[in-house]
Amino acid sequence: MKKYFDLTGQVAVVTGCSTGLGVQMAKALANQGANIVAIARRQNLIEEVAKEIADTYGVETMAVPCDITDTDRVNAAVDEILARFGRIDILINNAGTGAVAPAEDIKDPQFENEMQIDLFGTFRVARAVAKKAMIPAKYGRIINIASMYGLVGNKIAGSAPYHAAKGGVVNLTRALAAEWGKYCITVNAICPGYFYTPLTEATLKSDFFQQNAKTMIPEERYGEEGELDTAAIFLASPASSYVTGVNLPVDGGYTAM
Repeated sequence: MKKYFDLTGQVAVVTGCSTGLGVQMAKALANQGANIVAIARRQNLIEEVAKEIADTYGVETMAVPCDITDTDRVNAAVDEILARFGRIDILINNAGTGAVAPAEDIKDPQFENEMQIDLFGTFRVARAVAKKAMIPAKYGRIINIASMYGLVGNKIAGSAPYHAAKGGVVNLTRALAAEWGKYCITVNAICPGYFYTPLTEATLKSDFFQQNAKTMIPEERYGEEGELDTAAIFLASPASSYVTGVNLPVDGGYTAM
């Protein structure tokens, strides 16, 4: 019997793994047997996440504090991981931010910060992991977390820098897939819609956003915990070796309209 989604013994690095979707995806990979490296800026939070995952799923874990806007720190973090595990099989580039304001009022530092984290940060980590671990191993699964707003615009919440950065991640995904395919590295992106997390729950449950879901989303609701997990597991699987350069919306059908 072939276990298509068995990740036992593989090492998965997840950035932005202190709260929300990053933690959910890390747990999903751990559930399939992957050892987990949690990366984020807040050491106390990633240490808690790493301990919880180790205790719950019985896999090895590691917490590595890292600011993904710092190239030297990113390189050092990858070196730390390789010193511990000797390999990195899976990378989920999840760390991100979001400036919300009318486009005409966005300040230069807001736009630059968005690019540094969401776009350049994604590239920094992918570059370091590919160069130091995946290209030498001739194997890798890179999953960039973009957004449905990397595919379309929106009228509900002005966030031009976020759209621009995530649109960049969408095409960066294609570019890296094209370059690194010869090394048996797949590079794909997940484009989530709105999901309930501790940071978004109050907003999404407001009357305004509930009505927006009924109008704009075919499933007429927002994403629940766990509904992103299977997309991550699929793209992380060794069996998904012929899937690369794909941007997969997980948005209840939002971008179908």
